[in-house]
Amino acid sequence: METGAQSAGELNKKEIAEFIVDLFHRLVLHHGLWYAEVKHQMGSDRAMELLDRASKKSLQIQLKHLGDLLGFSLEDGIPSFLLDLDEEKLVELKSRLAKNWLVNDGVWFQTVEFAEGMNEAKRCNDSCWAQFSPVEAGCIKNLLELGPKPGLEGLKKALGFRIYECINTQSIVEEQENSFVFQMNRCRVQDARKRKGLADYPCKSAGLVEYSYFAKTIDPRIKTSCIGCPPDQHPDEWYCAWKFSMEEE
Repeated sequence: METGAQSAGELNKKEIAEFIVDLFHRLVLHHGLWYAEVKHQMGSDRAMELLDRASKKSLQIQLKHLGDLLGFSLEDGIPSFLLDLDEEKLVELKSRLAKNWLVNDGVWFQTVEFAEGMNEAKRCNDSCWAQFSPVEAGCIKNLLELGPKPGLEGLKKALGFRIYECINTQSIVEEQENSFVFQMNRCRVQDARKRKGLADYPCKSAGLVEYSYFAKTIDPRIKTSCIGCPPDQHPDEWYCAWKFSMEEE
């Protein structure tokens, strides 16, 4: 933003609007940094517990203040303007937010790749999944009130509430008493590469972190094994497949 203003109080209308967008960005970033520091100081389990408490309380305070300012109410903690949308539009919004998450992930990857090279991008990507996957699992676990050890049934349900579920096509097959197989049948990233005539992106290193950390967060007794994931060869009906088994305590 190019401006002659010496402070935010001197911005014109358009500049104020641009500044507001940046404030939202800073709010999200600060929220994440708080979680990261609490995790560093107190450990993952305690950090997830405090994240759940803080985010719920903070969100309700923020939404009430915004509602008072912008003229919407809250119904069971949900902004009324969302409830006023028809179901089709809400589904589109859900999908758009999931796609925006994927866009943000891709932009970060390419930014690091172009600046520092593919190896650094993959290293950062895998490390990021080691942080995000258990956080997403913890958020879903709290959202669905799954309890501390919900077993394989809890994991099946949790997999249906990941961000990926909103934009990819996935399935659960080969269900046994103590195991099941999860398949990613259509992947937005890999499908895009296929349309461009490119080879699969080799995502196995990230997937090993992503799925094992997710499952362990849902229930620490669950073991994850990879059936296949690029650069592995795979059938046309799926890009990656993972087996989840219940270990005896």
